[in-house]
Amino acid sequence: LPVVSQARDARGDMQVPAAVVAGPVREHLLHEAVRSQLASRRSGTASTKTRAFVSGGGKKPWRQKGTGRARAGSSRSPLWAGGAVVFGPQPRDYGYRMPKSARRAALQSALAARHADGRLIVVDELKLGEAKTKRMVECLHGLGIEGSALIVLGELDVSLTRASRNLPHVKVLPAGGLN
Repeated sequence: LPVVSQARDARGDMQVPAAVVAGPVREHLLHEAVRSQLASRRSGTASTKTRAFVSGGGKKPWRQKGTGRARAGSSRSPLWAGGAVVFGPQPRDYGYRMPKSARRAALQSALAARHADGRLIVVDELKLGEAKTKRMVECLHGLGIEGSALIVLGELDVSLTRASRNLPHVKVLPAGGLN
């Protein structure tokens, strides 16, 4: 991969394994990885009351025989108004984890897709004069980046994170948090 400076001047090349940037783009794995992350974000707080949780209904509403009405054991039966819900939603966790090899292959596919589109840029050093959003916008324009951007750093830089956190489509991550 070509390495550029902050002003988009060529600085050399970087050796990366071919499987990382030249491998096949496996869209089904990308789709599954996104589904896994979105499922983990779901709150899962939908809840209904079963017969055990509805208040009241401890006494038999009327006697078993002799009234001419159908037998009833509780006024909180699911058939009654004010009664319980049968098999309603209960709070649960919707998240699931993909196998580690599938997560790695999805990340490689994402990098390969960016590389194929020419949207993968390696910068030798990213420094701002001050931790201001304006400086970050100038830096991104200098690199020729328009719209959304994911900036992956070798180690976390607080000033870069602070300068970019007000930009809606720019995210700064340490390399360990890349997903």
